[in-house]
Amino acid sequence: MKILLVEDDALLGDGVRAGLKQAGFAVDWAQDGLAAKAALDSEDYALLVLDLGLPKLSGMDLLKWLRAKRATLPVLILTARDTVADRVAGLNAGADDYLVKPFDLDELIARLNALLRRSAGQVELTLQHGTLALTPATHQVSVAGNPVSLSAREFSIVHALLLHTGRVHTREQLEQTLYGWGEEVESNSIEVHIHHIRKKLGSDLIRTLRGVGYVIDKVN
Repeated sequence: MKILLVEDDALLGDGVRAGLKQAGFAVDWAQDGLAAKAALDSEDYALLVLDLGLPKLSGMDLLKWLRAKRATLPVLILTARDTVADRVAGLNAGADDYLVKPFDLDELIARLNALLRRSAGQVELTLQHGTLALTPATHQVSVAGNPVSLSAREFSIVHALLLHTGRVHTREQLEQTLYGWGEEVESNSIEVHIHHIRKKLGSDLIRTLRGVGYVIDKVN
């Protein structure tokens, strides 16, 4: 899943980006409000992690702009502003969650996974599809109870398709899910990942619609 991290503190931003990437997220990192606004106008993200005290355009103004567009992107505010009034203002402006600095990275990741589940209409911690089970919080995958090892990017593809079964994802959409700014994307990388997933999880899990994209069909 691809996240836009908006944080002007270079040391903190670099650490959060590294931690989120290690947890399997693709991360774009903007260091001011205007850069974040441009990114949101041009890219599709699964989540927004937003500081409030930003240069050029404040986090609160960016959030209000986003919600004025009727965008449903889940937003987690990550800020040092810790008063009840600050939290109320952020949530009333359209944030879905609010986490105060300093924070534990594991808690941030857990909250982001919860927002992903909620935005996809999922309530269970583990996604089930026939005998396939995938648990985002622990990055565990099993088939008929047998553990299966997936690479981080293979896991992200299966996770994205399972969150929205029946919805076709184009190759470009899956690339955006897997790669952040500055990461080189090989021309056939998605096809290679899909090939490996099919070898591990079964050839009939992911269906290819030629010229369109990939889908995991809903279980009847």
